[in-house]
Amino acid sequence: MLIEKIIGNIAQEEEIESKLTEWIELDWEELSKRILRTETDKGTDIALRLSGEEPLKYGDLLFEDGHRRIAIRTKLEPVIVIYPDNMVEMGKAAFELGNRHTPCLIENDEIIVRADHTINPLLDEVGVKYETTERRFQQPFKYRGHAH
Repeated sequence: MLIEKIIGNIAQEEEIESKLTEWIELDWEELSKRILRTETDKGTDIALRLSGEEPLKYGDLLFEDGHRRIAIRTKLEPVIVIYPDNMVEMGKAAFELGNRHTPCLIENDEIIVRADHTINPLLDEVGVKYETTERRFQQPFKYRGHAH
């Protein structure tokens, strides 16, 4: 099945009992791809050829008919979730992550980075609380290029 456009987003919707929802599970790097060959969790072969520059997002609806719909969700990925107690811990953690060019997401009172065993000793040194867990990313990380 060839998909050339996003027709909506179902991220905030409940499951619809009368329709089967097939999911295309992508990792956060694949959310930025415009051309992709994959399959749904139910085995439907999918070819994406999207125009535009916007990355795919969790819940993007790619196909819908009377019986089923096909949407994007992200794979569960190992992450480190950092819980700074105050602005000093936030600043130190953010400085160290930025110094290593580690992409991160800041949501609510958490800093989220992809799991990397070299970050744990760094966070121990800073003295900030953190845990390693799994999460589904709602959006891709944004890289901001620069030069030294």
